[in-house]
Amino acid sequence: MAEFRIEGLSLAGKPIQGIINADTLKLAKQRAEQMAQERKFKLTGVQVRSTFLYRVKKGDEKIDGEQKAFTKQEVTDALLKMGYQVLYVRKKLFDKVGSVPPTDVVSFVRVSSDLIRQKLPFNEMMQLLINDIQNKNLRECLRDINQELKQGKDSEKAFVKHEKELGKFAAHMLGLASKSGNMAEIYESTAKFLERNAEFKKNLKSALIMPVVTLVILFGAVGYYVAYIFPATASLFVKFKIELPPMTRTTLKLSDFIIENILWIVLSFAVPLVAFLRFASTEKGRYILDQYMWKIPAIGDLMHKTSIEIFCRVFYALYSGSGENIEVIKMAAEACGNKYMEAQIRTVALPLMVEKGMNITEAFEATGVFTKTAISRFHSGAETGNVKNSALQLADYYEKETGYRMRNAIDLIQLVISMIIMIVLTGLTLVSSETATIKPKPPGGGGLLIHVVHMLRSFI
Repeated sequence: MAEFRIEGLSLAGKPIQGIINADTLKLAKQRAEQMAQERKFKLTGVQVRSTFLYRVKKGDEKIDGEQKAFTKQEVTDALLKMGYQVLYVRKKLFDKVGSVPPTDVVSFVRVSSDLIRQKLPFNEMMQLLINDIQNKNLRECLRDINQELKQGKDSEKAFVKHEKELGKFAAHMLGLASKSGNMAEIYESTAKFLERNAEFKKNLKSALIMPVVTLVILFGAVGYYVAYIFPATASLFVKFKIELPPMTRTTLKLSDFIIENILWIVLSFAVPLVAFLRFASTEKGRYILDQYMWKIPAIGDLMHKTSIEIFCRVFYALYSGSGENIEVIKMAAEACGNKYMEAQIRTVALPLMVEKGMNITEAFEATGVFTKTAISRFHSGAETGNVKNSALQLADYYEKETGYRMRNAIDLIQLVISMIIMIVLTGLTLVSSETATIKPKPPGGGGLLIHVVHMLRSFI
């Protein structure tokens, strides 16, 4: 998330400055205009904090470097005050922050958690990681966070500003950890969550993506065979008016249909796919997909329980035990990774707790997104006054169950894919074998035709 400086004039004509964070310049200007209307001042400009490249000289030595600032003049003035002779200062052309691989974020949080448990001071830990991390984007992100923390800025704001690089959940959790009294526990829970999330996505790809890719390649190869390779052989029999057996005749008709309607066939697959992907990228689309995703055979139940596990793990990390911790439940709902579950907790559970005074068990049960096991554990925790540990026990239980069942699901899906491949290859073999058994009935002088047939048989 980029940083912007707002400049304006008060009603008395005094200059006003402020800092806001936004994803784009357009959003920053909209927020600035809204602030100007609310606080009664005239907006004169919005400047983005950019990276400037510079070259300076001190004595005979030339030094190159880069510095973040809102204007070129700020960098020039700072370098002159340090006693350098400024040769040039120019804005970096490509200053967009690239993405950080999730594995690098997981590694950073895990190492941080281990170092905090070893009682290493936080500023020393950050400096150590900044010097050691290889990914440039993550290194710059941590350097900026560390600099702001040294300046005494709010830790949550410092981390949240970089949620694009760290991820929304990790940025919020690490920001809260710096202000809480249990930093080591929150870092450990965050690392555990990120590791589990990465493992689940990896297993999900193994269970769904690779089989789908395998089937697409398989049916693409079969389509190419039926549409182009097979007709080249079978059309020779048609040319010489040889009667074709049933499977060969049917396959040849299918081939003719594919060739004649190839454009419509491609569109019939491509248009729905593109429409589905566009729909899935919208908020409403994600909500509807997440609502019905739990009903997918074999995988749906695992995804449901994984969402509950993540919710419970975040809930455990942040729950203080005092009151109902509404904000904690909101954050846990956001982190669960399912828009439908998040919406149900926000629109059903929280209003029931705040407006009608229901306890946490009744409110969660009313959402319809928690399993009977989860409701039972929360009920036991509420009765004993130990909801926090009940959430951790439920998260650990579902972690073990989903891990075991995911492996079984992957084995089942791979077995089904193998069966489909076997059936398709068997069908192709039968068609090819049937073609090889064609017996022509030539007229009296059909020696040439018989020779052609023998050649075709040896080719097949």
